[in-house]
Amino acid sequence: MKSLKYLIFAIIIIQSCTKDSKIEKNSEDVVWDKTPYIIQYPNFLSDISNQVKSPDDNPLTLAGVELGRKLFYEPMLSANNTQSCASCHNPANSFSDNVQFSKGAFGNLGLRNAMPLFNLAFQESKAVDTIHRFFWDGSSVNLERQTLGPIENKLEMASDLRTIVPKLQANPIYPPLFKKAFGTDSIYLYLVQKALAQFERTLLSFNSKYDDFLKTKNFNVFSDQEKRGYAIFYSESNPLLQIKGGDCFHCHGQEKSFYLTDFQFHNNGLQKYPTDSGLYRITNQYNDIGKFKTPSLRNLVFTAPYMHDGSRKTIRDVINFYDSGGYASPWVDANIGKHQPLGLQLTEEQKDDLIAFLLTMTDSSFVKNSNFTKPD
Repeated sequence: MKSLKYLIFAIIIIQSCTKDSKIEKNSEDVVWDKTPYIIQYPNFLSDISNQVKSPDDNPLTLAGVELGRKLFYEPMLSANNTQSCASCHNPANSFSDNVQFSKGAFGNLGLRNAMPLFNLAFQESKAVDTIHRFFWDGSSVNLERQTLGPIENKLEMASDLRTIVPKLQANPIYPPLFKKAFGTDSIYLYLVQKALAQFERTLLSFNSKYDDFLKTKNFNVFSDQEKRGYAIFYSESNPLLQIKGGDCFHCHGQEKSFYLTDFQFHNNGLQKYPTDSGLYRITNQYNDIGKFKTPSLRNLVFTAPYMHDGSRKTIRDVINFYDSGGYASPWVDANIGKHQPLGLQLTEEQKDDLIAFLLTMTDSSFVKNSNFTKPD
């Protein structure tokens, strides 16, 4: 079987080499296009500190972003040519999946819920932890490295990284696109990573009712119910003093936060003894057991089910969980633990109000943006 495997791999390489002259002929007139990709930011993100920062060796260009977009929808990146990045990160679901665990290329289920992909670029500049930034467990430092995780994961796209470049090189479509994006029609894995990372850095969402509030600083953009939900979201809860609040802002950003995440990792009390160790798997630090990245609360209407394990089907289920106080454990976050065993004690009406406010963070234009969908 091993000899057969190596024979097949050799054939792929030979086929790639025999097509090189044709590829070069097709791409010889292609010029390296360094035209920058310009992002139009809303006024409340006009400060340079709030904008996307690309690595010096991978600036955003029109050609690079377009190549990354094509690769994002390319099933050849999977072992059996059946699955692309978009298979588990559907733009209609705010680049997440609508099932608890996604199926991989060979039908295996993943171990965590597929995270939505938007505003990822801010994680690189805003994260307190400069090493652990991406994936639920912080196992990747930047978007370039993050791209390979799902591609080589045996439960996901299951690719042998050695086979990706020969497949792309042998396809006459790709060498000219790489030359246009990076100045060479010789394809390398690091260029695949760069292109995918460029596309992912453009997946920005800032066109919701909540953003209208940030733009105008006018509280009246909200309905009365949404205003009540706003107050609950940003209120400190203390059941012993009969003060009812959601305490959401501790992890999801102080008042008027655009990002709606603190870019950190927390154990939210989802399990008493976590079966998934989260950040601990990466750091091996005792205090990191059961910690997972705080997701942004944008576009919740598109991204169910929720939590890293996809265990909560609806937004109300999530609120009910936090209202209960969660499970007590040695690793639970202090802002969760302080509510145990009483919980938040929100009324059903207050939960309705909180949901109404959370829905103001819905950016329908993001999931319909033709710049992000599968290219023709």
